[in-house]
Amino acid sequence: MKKIIYILVFTLVFTSCEDVVDVDVPEGEPRLVIDASFELYNNESPITVEGGVKLTLSAPFFDEEVPAVSDATVFITNLNDNSIINFSESINESGLFTPDAIDFIPEFDTTYQLTVIYNNETYIATTELIPTVPIDNIEQGDGTLFDGDETEIIIFFTDDGNRDDFYLFDFDFSLFLASEDRFYQGQPFNFSYFYEDMVAGRDVTIKILGIDKRYFEYSELLIAQSEQDGGNPFQTPPAILRGNIINTTNQDNYPLGYFNLSEADRFEFTIQEE
Repeated sequence: MKKIIYILVFTLVFTSCEDVVDVDVPEGEPRLVIDASFELYNNESPITVEGGVKLTLSAPFFDEEVPAVSDATVFITNLNDNSIINFSESINESGLFTPDAIDFIPEFDTTYQLTVIYNNETYIATTELIPTVPIDNIEQGDGTLFDGDETEIIIFFTDDGNRDDFYLFDFDFSLFLASEDRFYQGQPFNFSYFYEDMVAGRDVTIKILGIDKRYFEYSELLIAQSEQDGGNPFQTPPAILRGNIINTTNQDNYPLGYFNLSEADRFEFTIQEE
């Protein structure tokens, strides 16, 4: 994720001299960042689960590289029956841990506990699989916003009236939107989303993920911090933003990140030339 820092610079111009000012940015101790997110596609055949546990260390603002963490033990426990799914580091991406069992299919009404052991400290988080609804349809509109060259797409879905729902929409290109059903409880609903960059002729995958209230609030803050500038808000946050993961060994050395299980639906769409 791009790290953003705003620096207000006052420039004084002189005829024959130029001063160089060094700005010291305070750096704290690196913290473990745990990005553990899984998407369950129940309406696909076969049923698939996508995601993994990405481990990194927080880095100073001006560092280009985010250190990956490889020397960790990662597993998920089904607390209903105490079965364990072990994870191993991907051979293709450092710091990404994926389940050893290809049949890891989370179930509803089941509590899952993530455990990460790193540097002799144990980090845990618990969550349940959160349901969603399918995307009914997607259409391309002709509306614009400010510049006049945005591309509008219209998303249609029907909220489930039997529960309070929170959603995370993924518009591809690391663009996200969090929504709650407070104003459309149990109703068919549609809204417009505008791509600011040129996307004509491109294939996009648009997803709707079910999330709980706490992850909804966490997502809103992350999206606001990222300013949707092309960085992925679900990587290392630019400011301290604690999720649902705790350090049971040393509470002061708390981690960053979140453990989330979402039922999801996706819709493939090709953006037409206007």
